[in-house]
Amino acid sequence: MRIIIAGGGTGGHLFPGIALAREFKKVHASTEIMFVGTAEGIEATVVPKEGFDVRFIRSEGLVRVGAVRTLRSLAKLPLSMKDSYTLLRTFNPDLVFGFGGYSSGPVVLTAFLMGIPTMIHEQNSIPGVTNKLLGKFVRAVAVTYQDSIEFFPKYKTHLTGNPVRKEILRGNRERGHKIFGLDKERFTIFVFGGSSGAHRINRAVTEGLSYLEDLKDKIQFLHQTGEKDFSATRESYRSMGFHGTVIPFIYEMADAYAASDLVISRAGASTIAELTACGKASILIPYPFAAGNHQELNARKLWDLGAAHMILDRDLKGKTLVDSIRYIYEDPDAIGTMEKISRSLGKPDAAQKIVEIAMGLLKLRTKN
Repeated sequence: MRIIIAGGGTGGHLFPGIALAREFKKVHASTEIMFVGTAEGIEATVVPKEGFDVRFIRSEGLVRVGAVRTLRSLAKLPLSMKDSYTLLRTFNPDLVFGFGGYSSGPVVLTAFLMGIPTMIHEQNSIPGVTNKLLGKFVRAVAVTYQDSIEFFPKYKTHLTGNPVRKEILRGNRERGHKIFGLDKERFTIFVFGGSSGAHRINRAVTEGLSYLEDLKDKIQFLHQTGEKDFSATRESYRSMGFHGTVIPFIYEMADAYAASDLVISRAGASTIAELTACGKASILIPYPFAAGNHQELNARKLWDLGAAHMILDRDLKGKTLVDSIRYIYEDPDAIGTMEKISRSLGKPDAAQKIVEIAMGLLKLRTKN
């Protein structure tokens, strides 16, 4: 069996695909899997480290990129389709999945035109333009939220949740302390803004350190900054005398989650899926320019249910962030309640459900 998983650009589009790939290999060890993305996306470095093959097409986004880039992206569409056709013809997959990102649309659409069974996954409450279009053609649609079903044909839409890599659930707190050089006696705040970091979050955290001086001996930080803010952020911690580990990118996310008592992050769909699968208390700061404002919608769901705090990006300052940190830190019962609700919302079996749907599609193809 041969599977193509198209998507990437960010961890939010890539990591669910990796979770699905691992589930396929678990069910059928002989499955051949190829990822398709762009050379500029996170998939170029992460997928090989995960042990899978990745190929690239020439493609760019069409949403929120400005007039010049939109024209350039449109000009690349024929090249994207040509690259996709070449890869599909060479690899000859039994099934093609689209997980969003620049490469997903051209690959899935080309596969459909070639008569190859296709399926997409929608991670957010409100689908983007590409998935709304692809939903009309693909054989099956998997969605994370009940709210998304109304945007697709109901007869082929399945509520599965967002796939989470199984290793995310296997984190070890003690191992996390050792890997990241953390003090096991301190309250650990894990900060990250996504695979590339988030400058606004990095700046708010470092600004907030001056308001946390009285807790300097009781708390510590594990902070994924992204490459651009790494040096400046690390220097802020050093100059203020706070204990913790600052790193551009974290590969051992399972142990990072396990070692943390509180997470501060953006509210992408994959991040939400991981937080709830691990049952973590969090302060969510939605990225304000996400398509369809989906990050705020994601965060509000958890906020309304009591699984997280939310601070809008426009309200994000060092003092407002510290106020939320203090509220949670000073009330252990609040943390316990948030963790319990968060865990109740997790769907750790999402990848398994999607594989079952995919196998059903392949059986239908065999019968026909």
